[in-house]
Amino acid sequence: MHSQQQLPMPASTSPACSGQSIRHLPVTLFGAVMSIASLSLAWRLAASRYGVPIAVSNAIGGIALTAFAAVALGYLLKAVLHPALVMQEFRHPIVGNFFGTIGIGILLLSSVIQPWHDGAQLVVWLIGALAMLSVSAAMITRLLGGNGAPASVTPPWLIAGVGSLNIVVAGGAFSMPWAREINLLAAGVGGVSALVFFTLIFSRLVHHEPLAAAMRPAKMILVAPFAVGFIAYVRLTGHIDMFAGMLFHVGLFVFAVVGFRLLREPAPFSQAWWAIGFPLAALSNAALLYANAVGGWPLSLIAIGLLALISATVLVLFAATLRALVTGRLLAG
Repeated sequence: MHSQQQLPMPASTSPACSGQSIRHLPVTLFGAVMSIASLSLAWRLAASRYGVPIAVSNAIGGIALTAFAAVALGYLLKAVLHPALVMQEFRHPIVGNFFGTIGIGILLLSSVIQPWHDGAQLVVWLIGALAMLSVSAAMITRLLGGNGAPASVTPPWLIAGVGSLNIVVAGGAFSMPWAREINLLAAGVGGVSALVFFTLIFSRLVHHEPLAAAMRPAKMILVAPFAVGFIAYVRLTGHIDMFAGMLFHVGLFVFAVVGFRLLREPAPFSQAWWAIGFPLAALSNAALLYANAVGGWPLSLIAIGLLALISATVLVLFAATLRALVTGRLLAG
């Protein structure tokens, strides 16, 4: 059996830091915003295809906006009071990639608010695009510095690199020429990053020691390049062709493989479990889009099943996170 090597975590997550404090608020919690916002968009698609009341999507979208405001305010407070801890997280070879969840969350929220105000959507999308491209550039620049430990090659790498595809997911329909150029830039950066990072991560998982138990849920992020890539491609081209279909089916295949392994080797609950939320929600959105375009009851059954699964998953994770907050475990050292 291979030994599990774990990289040292930032001081804010070290057992040496005891007691409840905003210093222990993890940046990974922005993954909850991504998951809830993407779930809102999935229910919006379900409303247009299956006649589900749009109020369901709007209610979930309201929760996503509230969650972002709460987490962003808390993390901003942490940045003001404990800037050194935030920099430790940002510089960490694994945790630092989760700063990409902030930009992705903003981008998804721009789509959430689109029915309410087009102008606000554009402004929020631009903010999210700038944040996402900045994090992608910072993380890729860091990797090009060399001397990376094999143990740091983990699925969260995909967040900072492939996260750029979410710029296209949220803004691919914009018709302005300058917006299209931004989308092409994001599609190129995200697409190449997906190809390179997925290969590196797959090789690490095959040839090196297994991921630590707490990191196992992050394997679901491997679904994201295909699910998000499918949606981005469809948004950019305006149609679903054979290539789009292959992206969707590969994403479905990776989900089945990773899901089976998570069922066989479950990990204890922690905020790391939010890592499964967004990939599942993205795959649910992709399935709804694909089923709507291709038709047929098997695809509709898959789409409905994935929507039910991600809805139950987000509900359980949301309840567990609230319980951790109320009991003090969320902000405990």
